[in-house]
Amino acid sequence: MLSVVIITKNEAGHIARCLESVSWANEIIVLDSGSEDDTVAICRQYTDKVYQTDWPGFGIQKQRAVDKASGDWILSIDADEVVTPELRLEIEKALQQEQVDGYEIPRLSSYCGRQMRHGGWWPDYVLRLFRRDCGRFTDSVVHERIIVQGQIARLSTPLLHDAFIDLDEVLHKVNSYSSLGAALLYQRGVRSSLSKAVLKALWTFIRTYWLKAAILDGRQGLMLSISNAEGTYYKYLKLLELQNRQQQ
Repeated sequence: MLSVVIITKNEAGHIARCLESVSWANEIIVLDSGSEDDTVAICRQYTDKVYQTDWPGFGIQKQRAVDKASGDWILSIDADEVVTPELRLEIEKALQQEQVDGYEIPRLSSYCGRQMRHGGWWPDYVLRLFRRDCGRFTDSVVHERIIVQGQIARLSTPLLHDAFIDLDEVLHKVNSYSSLGAALLYQRGVRSSLSKAVLKALWTFIRTYWLKAAILDGRQGLMLSISNAEGTYYKYLKLLELQNRQQQ
């Protein structure tokens, strides 16, 4: 039995396409953290297992969703991801492999209308399919991952990811993730300065655009490189703000 688990907040623009793509699963679990749009109502059209709770961070929230599932296998996807019919077939075959406990799936992400093949975005293998009794999420507030005790294999069919639909979404996520990233760095004892923020941002641009060849993805590759650099810059600048607040 396969349980699909999804966490949501204000995902009305994405969630129907996501849920439709996994409507074949035995069970769909949605854990919402206070949506103010139509997300919850849309989800209830696809599953009666829609729950609402507070927001403790990505890792804990995704594990909460897993804990509500009853399937032997878990497929964890985000609200802006889509399982294609081809990926469904490969997943169904994978579930029959008794010696494997988890699968990494290549993720093909789009940025402002273009599927990105460079800049470190492809192939972006993510561990999303695993036996419920063999894996769990880390407690990380951001950049969470699944730890599987057992053998891991890879699928070949990509999971589609609408990472950024437009520039409004880019700016929103840059702001959100830079705040979460700064808090995580602060907890780890990392410290920042204005010069460090600038240099880190510059290196992020060089690495993305030149070393990881985002230049080959045209104007979206340049836009991605700039937004990655901006995210890094603001993360270290917000870290500096956290330091200054604690010193006052």
